[in-house]
This record gives sequence, C-alpha cells and structure tokens, in this order.
Amino acid sequence: MRNKLGRFADNEQRYNIVQQGKEFFEAAKGKWNSEHFKNENDIVLELACGNGEYTVGLAEKMPEKNFIGVDIKGSRMWVGSSQAIDAGMDNVAFLRTQILMLEKFFGESEISEIWITFPDPRPRDRDEKRRLTHTRFLEMYKKILKPGGWIKFKTDNTGLFDYTLELLQQRDDIKSHVFTKDLYEDEELMKDHYGIKTRFEAKFYALGEKIKYMKFQFKDDD
Repeated sequence: MRNKLGRFADNEQRYNIVQQGKEFFEAAKGKWNSEHFKNENDIVLELACGNGEYTVGLAEKMPEKNFIGVDIKGSRMWVGSSQAIDAGMDNVAFLRTQILMLEKFFGESEISEIWITFPDPRPRDRDEKRRLTHTRFLEMYKKILKPGGWIKFKTDNTGLFDYTLELLQQRDDIKSHVFTKDLYEDEELMKDHYGIKTRFEAKFYALGEKIKYMKFQFKDDD
C-alpha cells in the first residue's frame, strides 16, 4: 500500500500522466497534438496498457509518432511513465480512465492507430459487453480513428480471438483484415511486432501458448 501511495503521489506531479484532477484531463478532447505533445505527429493508442510496455516500446521504435497508453490502474502506468521519463521521451503519455470513456478524451479522427494488447478476455457470457473488441467498443474506435487507421489486436486467448474474428466477419464496414493464430511463425506479420513483448505475452509464450494477432481497418464512409 505504501508503494502504491508513493506512485499515486508521483502521478499527480507528472506531465506525462493525464488523470482526474489535472486541468488537461477535462480539456483533452481534440487537443492532444496542439496542447500536450505540441506537434502534429500521428497519435497511437494502446488500450488496457497496464505497465505500458507496448506504449513505451513503440514510442522508442518510432520517435516520429506520439503514443498514449490508456488504463485505469494508476500504479501500473507509473512504471511506463517512469521508463519514459528516465529515457527522456517526450512522445509518450498515459491517460488514466475507463476505456469506455474514450470519446470524452479524443475527438473525431484524432487517432491514427489503436493497439489492443492482451486485454482481459472476459470469458463469461454476461461480460461480453466488457470485451474490448465488442461492438460498442468498435463503434467508439471507428469514430476516433482517422480514415485508414489500423486497429491491431494481440492475445493468447483463443476464445477471445475467435469471438473477434466472428464479430468482424459479420460487419460490412471492415476492410484489409489479416490475421494469424501463430504470430511467431508468420514472417510477414511479425514485422508488426517490433520485438516487443508485454509481461503477459512473455508469460504465456513461455508456457507454450500460441500468440494470436490481427489487424484491420474500417471502410471509409461514402
């Protein structure tokens, strides 16, 4: 508890963490480029970012883009925030909020790409609406993504992956949909991976689980 309280105190002072109680938290929508990053570079989201391994890892690989990790767990995002600060990275931010609230913080077409990395699979039927690839989340992503923006999804959970595949196949607004059920054996799609592993990915891969991956775009509105 003491460690968490210390992290929470740090978060309150950190520019790269946007959370309730800070002025920008209430004014962020549509202003990430102009007021936070102070550039016009593309913005990439990592949802349910946890410790922020992907947020920081991608930002290190692509300094020409801005990266925002979204999660509700402030103690976890403190880890990624610390790594970014220690490395002097100004293209990394973290937003502490429920993912269901994304439209409060991002305007239409403000985001260029979304990563969903090893989310809670929510296997019970009664929790279906809480899955980050459920229709209600997809509709939010569609609004905040720029035309042609990619959604990239990685998981070890076969049930969640198959559920998402079936859901996308039922939609008529999906294009450029590619996927693999064994990422580490797919030479082409491995290029998207950048050699970055989340804590959960490393754990399950070591246990022999195959890593599933897909990416897709929404069709442009006519």
